[in-house]
Amino acid sequence: MSKARKPDARANAPHTADSHDLIRVHGARENNLKDVSIEIPKRRLTVFTGVSGSGKSSLVFDTIAAESQRLINETYSAFVQGFMPSQARPEVDVLDGLTTAITVGQQRMGGDPRSTVGTATDANAMLRILYSRLGKPHIGPPGAYSFNTASVRASGAITVERGNKTEAQKATYQRTGGMCTRCEGRGSVSDIDLTQLYDDSKSLAEGAFTIPGWKSDSQWTVQVYAQSGFVDPDKPIRAYTKKELRDFLYGDAVKVKVNGVNLTYEGLIPKIQKSFLSKDKESMQPHIRAFVERAVTFTVCPECDGTRLSEGARSSKIKRKSIADLCAMEIRDLAEWIRGLGTSGVYASVAPLLTALQQTLDSFVEIGLGYLALDRPAATLSGGEAQRVKMIRHLGSSLTDVTYVFDEPTIGLHPHDIQRMNDLLLRLRDKGNTVLVVEHKPETIVVADHVVDLGPGAGTAGGTVCFEGTVEGLRASGTVTGRHFDDRSTLKESVRKPTGALEIRGADAHNLRGVDVDIPLGVLAVVTGVAGSGKSSLVHKSIPADAGVVAVDQTPIRGSRRSNPATYTSLLDPIRKAFAKANGVKPALFSANSEGACPTCNGAGVIYTDLGVMASVATPCEDCEGRRFQASVLEYRLGGRDISEVLAMSVEEALEFFGGGSSAGGSEARTPAAHRILERLSDVGLGYLSLGQPLTTLSGGERQRLKLATHMADKGGVYVLDEPTTGLHLADVEQLLGLLDRLVDAGKSVIVIEHHQAVMAHADWIIDLGPGAGHDGGKIVFEGTPADLVATRSTLTGEHLAEYVGG
Repeated sequence: MSKARKPDARANAPHTADSHDLIRVHGARENNLKDVSIEIPKRRLTVFTGVSGSGKSSLVFDTIAAESQRLINETYSAFVQGFMPSQARPEVDVLDGLTTAITVGQQRMGGDPRSTVGTATDANAMLRILYSRLGKPHIGPPGAYSFNTASVRASGAITVERGNKTEAQKATYQRTGGMCTRCEGRGSVSDIDLTQLYDDSKSLAEGAFTIPGWKSDSQWTVQVYAQSGFVDPDKPIRAYTKKELRDFLYGDAVKVKVNGVNLTYEGLIPKIQKSFLSKDKESMQPHIRAFVERAVTFTVCPECDGTRLSEGARSSKIKRKSIADLCAMEIRDLAEWIRGLGTSGVYASVAPLLTALQQTLDSFVEIGLGYLALDRPAATLSGGEAQRVKMIRHLGSSLTDVTYVFDEPTIGLHPHDIQRMNDLLLRLRDKGNTVLVVEHKPETIVVADHVVDLGPGAGTAGGTVCFEGTVEGLRASGTVTGRHFDDRSTLKESVRKPTGALEIRGADAHNLRGVDVDIPLGVLAVVTGVAGSGKSSLVHKSIPADAGVVAVDQTPIRGSRRSNPATYTSLLDPIRKAFAKANGVKPALFSANSEGACPTCNGAGVIYTDLGVMASVATPCEDCEGRRFQASVLEYRLGGRDISEVLAMSVEEALEFFGGGSSAGGSEARTPAAHRILERLSDVGLGYLSLGQPLTTLSGGERQRLKLATHMADKGGVYVLDEPTTGLHLADVEQLLGLLDRLVDAGKSVIVIEHHQAVMAHADWIIDLGPGAGHDGGKIVFEGTPADLVATRSTLTGEHLAEYVGG
């Protein structure tokens, strides 16, 4: 008889592997973080809050997510790492318990004209396989249905080796692609207005070109034409012979010698197409973009009717629908069409493919993007839409125990859609993942398992953890976020009277259905509606071009690590002149990008050391000690401060300094031109920014408000703002409303596209579009005062606004 086994005490004890349930951060000092130490629970939804610039992104993205990515990259061989983006270790003492981080940010999708919603999510790839199997007539493999694949034919001789013999054989090669040959898969063709390129009454020597940056006396590009030998540089262009004009406009690329240097000559039209039309228009400098808009007209390709596809690809059909027809359908309608195919009969052979495609399309609908079409250009998506499109690939992922990092996923969402986003975040958490969300909206903060509030202020006044715990604990914490968590704006007792109206008639851009509307002037008008209802189409696409509108849209500002608020707002110009006048020297000395730059670091303040396959290392310049200027330049002073000390000032400090106050730089430093720009920066809530802080370190909300501050100087009677509350903390929304009031009281008309209920409640007039998105929207469902909208509750917006104000 065997002895009974004693129970093992270790059997009921927790397994050691289950003890790693926290992400531990100790001594984080990235950007403005001040030795932050924090423990974040795994497999929970943690929301990071705090005023703009408090350090949320520095902690979540620049520390936790960045180190996770760096550690993963280090698992690859040194050879592979050489082809990957190099990342330096974040400024932190200890990071423990990290898991693989997947970052889903607000970066807009690439501006490639051939990139669409379908190509970005693999939905197009699955449709191409479907048509290559079942399309009638059959035209070829999946590439035959791709507008990114050109048809290729080739013939010639090939060498074949058999045993000891080598013989030549004739061979042909053919690849069938789906690209339209006329527009090359872009869906539109361009027509160039020659009168915008040159003045044909002048010769090249007289400066005939009117293209920005093309000067006849010194510009190499112009000299190539003048000295090519194909045209007479002293003859007016209108006097060219047919051959000269053809060579001038359409000549093939050939090598020519100009002043003893070998250069390439090609016709003006192909030169313009390569120099300007091949680039994303939004990335161009304003004066270049204005030239392109003047000189080039884009029309729908007459050959493919904008579908981007060849005739063969359009002719192959399933149930009388071509792949172009499916891509043009709204995704929610396409999902129903695919569901109607079933998985039996002829479709049984592709049942797994149809199931995967169905899941992808249903994810679009579930995430609130069912109004999009697969042929929608990716570059036209807003930041919020792009972020949600990126989320789709993760919803059906089999990965668990992953850290998902989201940057304000509710941007661009109507209150009606925020609950749907919350459900998606919770579903990712319930699969066993850690979900970290940077967010300002109370509707999302309230579903968090754990809240981390950073602050108490922004910039140098932030960077510490003010609270961590539950949502209820946050409410009672007394922090800035806690105090404002339940803030609610009230409806105005009286609204302003319009001074006129901006008439829009028959607007039909995108999903608008011949909309007629009068937008009142001289008041604060808010255009609202669910995402995809047609707000941006109405405001950005339908307002007459001659209405004198100053538009501040969501396109991101661009700047290198040398750019900063002082250079972006042109604040540095009056500062340089003031220093030059006070010291009797040239203004160029006070630019870190010009003569005054430290020669060792070229004005960067740091030395970047490239370590080959390892991460580049940035170390402060030993000569200038990070101050960016030559020692001789720093001897020149204005109001007792040198130029590096001025650039280290915050906006509020500089406002007092250049205002000529006795406690600052005195009357010597008084610079009205600089003071005016600083006032605008302070008005938009950026008083904490330092003048020399690199633009690359600013958050999304800070960049948009910086852009708004620069536009406030524009001469224009009508301001159009596109979701100005993006990235704004609850406490900052009140300051924004004050700014909007000041603009209106100064005689401006302000039109705001917005979802935030506080801005709606503060409006003088509301225009609500809907009732739904896509083909369910595009109509005006309400016009009137906020009080009337709350009283009637006739729309989704009305219901949510009434709930918000307690009406």
